[in-house]
Amino acid sequence: MRAEKPRRTMIASPVVGFEPVIGLEIHARLLTNTKIFCGCSTRFGHAPNTSVCPVCLGFPGALPVLNRRAVDFAAKAALALNCTVHEQSIFARKNYFYPDLPKGYQISQYELPLATAGRLEYGAGGAARRVRITRVHLEEDAGKSLHEGFADSDQKTYLDYNRSGTPLIEIVTEPDLRSATDAANAFRKLREMLMALGVNDGNMEEGSLRCDANVSVRPDGAETLGTKTEVKNINSFRYLERALEYEIDRQVRVVEGGGVIVQETRLWDAAARETFSMRTKEDAHDYRYFPEPDLPPVQLARDRIDAIRGSIVELPEVRRQRVIAQYALSDLEVTALENTELTALFEETAEASGHPRAAFNWVSGEVARKLNELGERFDRQRVTGGALAALIRLVETSAISASIGKAVFEKMYETGRSADDIVAADGLAQIGDEGAILSSVRAVIGANADAVAQIRNGKTGTFGFLVGQVMKATGGKANPKLVNELLRRELDR
Repeated sequence: MRAEKPRRTMIASPVVGFEPVIGLEIHARLLTNTKIFCGCSTRFGHAPNTSVCPVCLGFPGALPVLNRRAVDFAAKAALALNCTVHEQSIFARKNYFYPDLPKGYQISQYELPLATAGRLEYGAGGAARRVRITRVHLEEDAGKSLHEGFADSDQKTYLDYNRSGTPLIEIVTEPDLRSATDAANAFRKLREMLMALGVNDGNMEEGSLRCDANVSVRPDGAETLGTKTEVKNINSFRYLERALEYEIDRQVRVVEGGGVIVQETRLWDAAARETFSMRTKEDAHDYRYFPEPDLPPVQLARDRIDAIRGSIVELPEVRRQRVIAQYALSDLEVTALENTELTALFEETAEASGHPRAAFNWVSGEVARKLNELGERFDRQRVTGGALAALIRLVETSAISASIGKAVFEKMYETGRSADDIVAADGLAQIGDEGAILSSVRAVIGANADAVAQIRNGKTGTFGFLVGQVMKATGGKANPKLVNELLRRELDR
């Protein structure tokens, strides 16, 4: 294992005189219960080497059987990416030797992949982006190597084959990205889409979604691509952005210094904040691809492809643009809705309440806060869109104040009771009677002579203090607008 290098502080800055060219290869684990060619469980966290069998361990004579759901999920992702899903595709053996690859080859797809020629589109107006998708193909995952020790004399490597044979799709983009930030955003949008489709859980810490980035630099205005390097196995948006920023800066320094970029695979060292060489990059012929003899061609009838296409839900980016147009929200505001659950709750609440702006404020505010507080998905069985709409109507009609509304929301979530029931049972209805509020206003003025004198001498900063005292005296139930009007009237006397 390498000795740790001193941390190098990276300062992100524009690359002057050079254009970065970036393409991504995303490996997404499919959400099947069993592996791609056998019946072993894909559940994460099993004890090492307990979810294995002769097929995923590559024992001689063990024959693979293709998982139908893995094919359907792969086709679903490809169709969502606007790819052409082919009625016939072929598995191939990708030959290379590594301890966590038990067969000495990986079953993947090469010359005839599942799908080709798609695109990922996101954003609108001047921020619109399109990244072309070269191909989407199926393959099996390798096992996992676990390293222990530092010096050569005591270094040990343990192999866990539970992950071996887990179904993956590899999504390969064209080199259409021009900055580290663009690449991170494209990866983020792709994750969002795959999760919405239900084909991937997006859990990057567990390795469910990983990204390899191919990057080169060329002088501004040049048409010819530079020599690329591949930054391998990145499992976070932040690391992808930092790794690419470093690698772009490194390549520019090499070129400006008269050096030559070597085509190679590099790894990102998050502690040192730099990439380092792993191996010289192989070309396709080095893998000696040939058709997998133990698997027949994958046949997808046109009606099956059409059925999969029909099962695709409204995708996050399509939904985002529709919500912006339908409810007059900004792109930034829609981003605050975070996920599909929050967006769905917002739409239900907006339609039921007739107050889209208030619905957005409550869902992006109180609901999102509650979700973060609990550290879990918001339980929509406790506060439905209809229930939240009823609360919003109480606030919008001044039946209760906004501050009381927040307290009611808490009780709604804790108990599942309706807003009307809580307000009635706890006596929380807003006081709108001018006489009752006026009595409290005069009492506060009489008890705070110094603050009153300051206001009458032109120092209006204490006015808010007096408003707060009136609200406190009425248990927060006084109509704030009426409190302000009556307090100003009394102070002007």
